[in-house]
Amino acid sequence: MKTKWYLSVGMASILVAGIASAQALATSPTKDALAQPPTGAWLRADQQALQQVRQHGATDKAGQAWLPVVQEFSALIENDPELYMLFTQMFEQIPHTPAYLKDPVGNPQVRNYRDMLKLINQILTQAPEFNKTDLVGFPINAIVNWAMGTPAGAAAFLNEKVNRQLKKILTQWAVFLNSGDSRAVLNNHPEKGWFGRDALQAMPTLVQDFDVKPDLPYYGFRSWDDFFTRQFRDGRRPVDSPNDDNVIANACESAPYRLARNVQLRDPFWIKDQPYSLSHMMADDALAQQFVGGTIYQAFLSATSYHRWHSPVSGRIVKTRVIDGSYYAQTPAVGFDPAGPNESQGYITQVASRGLVFIEADNPKIGLMAVMFIGMAEVSSNEITVYEGQHVNKGDQLGMFHFGGSTHTLIFRPQVNVDFDLRGQTPGLNSNNIPVRARIATVR
Repeated sequence: MKTKWYLSVGMASILVAGIASAQALATSPTKDALAQPPTGAWLRADQQALQQVRQHGATDKAGQAWLPVVQEFSALIENDPELYMLFTQMFEQIPHTPAYLKDPVGNPQVRNYRDMLKLINQILTQAPEFNKTDLVGFPINAIVNWAMGTPAGAAAFLNEKVNRQLKKILTQWAVFLNSGDSRAVLNNHPEKGWFGRDALQAMPTLVQDFDVKPDLPYYGFRSWDDFFTRQFRDGRRPVDSPNDDNVIANACESAPYRLARNVQLRDPFWIKDQPYSLSHMMADDALAQQFVGGTIYQAFLSATSYHRWHSPVSGRIVKTRVIDGSYYAQTPAVGFDPAGPNESQGYITQVASRGLVFIEADNPKIGLMAVMFIGMAEVSSNEITVYEGQHVNKGDQLGMFHFGGSTHTLIFRPQVNVDFDLRGQTPGLNSNNIPVRARIATVR
């Protein structure tokens, strides 16, 4: 990733156009901060998780020892003049109008980077409890949700040094979420437990759909991450038309977000319409040129979705890449997104941490295609489980997301004539999941 180029965008177009946007929002917000956000109500879940952290005393416990990765983040901010300025300003630039003085569940808004760090320090040894939003909370995202919509936040969260440190922090949290201690929330507490009354009402087919063992402690899961990446029982998501190479299968259990044709090699992806820019999506990969003028389909996963990836076609794995990027960046063109970065999903295909898989389909009418999996916030770890040169059958696993929100794209070359079946839905933030491995498109 060419971070210096992105920073030029952040310090020029972002800081120029964004300041006016932030000032306008500060006086007359265009979005109701208390409204139920789209795409699975990320923010409400975020803030409830943050409330849990506050209840554990993260900001009040005097002398609490900070974990080394949090100490490093503090030193990074305070010893770098630019970052010190940006992390101070991002909280100062959050409007002080009534809609932003408190979060949607009534907690005071975090207003400085020191409190941000204290909360992050507490979060790294906790797993999310269930709440009635039916979603996993994203507590770090909650802390910075309004901040990353400010001009300073837009620049700070594209900074290469910041994202290197965030990756270290999130990797540390992933260690905890993969430990046995993280199973504490996999209990039958009626409101907070993932196998309690409220959770099972929200996931009525959990036992029927997924490989769980209710007769064992923690339903047989070894960790929180083991639960999050749980698999379907055999036969629950069969491959549509496994012997028909003209049928393309859905790569994730996901809801349609956007369908774009005639995509360009380079486009101003940071503007309001967030067009796709292939060279930036693929980090200047030599294969990007083959997709100019082609088609991109993007879909998003909700927090309780199945989070493994499957091949949309049968074919040979040509190349795989994990591309480091941002974790909490959103385009300033959307202003203060009440559920950031949901409204920036087109934008983050260019800047977020992502996994890229090129597949040479057995069907010559498809040929080379690409599948890109984009992490959204928290532990946006993109684990690719196939290797270059491997032949996969349609529906075979390609990899998985670990804890975090997520979105993904299918990318086709311009000569591929593909008709999508979105089940009568208009792509957007209010669409519903299409089952993984079901028919998503047909090539003519």
